[in-house]
Amino acid sequence: MRTNDELVQAEERPTEPVRPRMTRTRLGIFVATSVVYLAIVVGVLTTSWPVRFDWQVMLFRPYKQWPEIHTFLDYFVVLGQRGPTAVAVAAWLGWRTYKLGTLRPLLVLGTSLLLLNATVGAAKIGMGRLGPHYATSIGSNEMFAGGDIFPSGHTANAVVTWGVLAYLATTPRTRRVASVIAALLALGVGMTTVYLGTHWMSDVTLGWTAGLLVLLALPWFEAPMARAEAWLLALWRRVRERAVLVPAPVAPVAVAAPRSPADDQQPAREPVSVGGRSASVRSPEGRPHLPARPHTARSERTPVTPTGSRRPPSPDRAPRTSPLGPAAGRGRTVGG
Repeated sequence: MRTNDELVQAEERPTEPVRPRMTRTRLGIFVATSVVYLAIVVGVLTTSWPVRFDWQVMLFRPYKQWPEIHTFLDYFVVLGQRGPTAVAVAAWLGWRTYKLGTLRPLLVLGTSLLLLNATVGAAKIGMGRLGPHYATSIGSNEMFAGGDIFPSGHTANAVVTWGVLAYLATTPRTRRVASVIAALLALGVGMTTVYLGTHWMSDVTLGWTAGLLVLLALPWFEAPMARAEAWLLALWRRVRERAVLVPAPVAPVAVAAPRSPADDQQPAREPVSVGGRSASVRSPEGRPHLPARPHTARSERTPVTPTGSRRPPSPDRAPRTSPLGPAAGRGRTVGG
């Protein structure tokens, strides 16, 4: 029997989302979609009815039939461009990751975009089809001519990017609504590329099937994504624990010892000579106090002997030429 606290904790704890499995129905749809994919490729390679229909639509030139919607569709087609759509969906799924406490939404988006780039990119480069604006001869399939438009990347990206939101929905009703919105966006982006003349109609149909195959194959990657999530969360916990156990170094702060009344009655300490100069001593109020320098009396100063005689010159006085001074001169006079 659970207590009230345990029930409250269980309600507050985020529930683990249900991971889709590869059921028989999903596997059957995957196989049927793969057959359609191969049929479109074979039809274009053999220059059969898909190529004839491509040329009929191209020569009809939809952008000239309805020029008034050209500006709107120029902006609408951005919903299939990989960069802006990936950033918008990643921001939403990042917030869901924070709320649910799981990395699965971002891992599903990253895995689906990786599969999309690998499969669609390889098909584009391998078949090298030219677009309608670069076609060389009427009725040709324009394959292996150095192009990169087969299948349509905008269309496949619209299917995968918006379809991931439906794949990650947590309730059946939300999944149905998201699936319808994603299908309409993918349909609109694909037909917009045909209207603008940047893709053949067969490019768009192959883009739809290529994006759908990526979404249908995601359950096969749920187990690797779960292992990757567990490894990333464990790594994050180790990093946080290491950051907590090893605090950042703190510089020591000098704290002045409290003064007692006895310290105030003691005489001031003599300054300490440091490097030939006396260091200053701080007063009890904290102001620097320089010690008084001793004043030397005039009588104690070192006398300075002036050069030459201070008496004025006299014509009666003989100059001192003897190095012995006056005493030596007087001696010589007495002796003579």
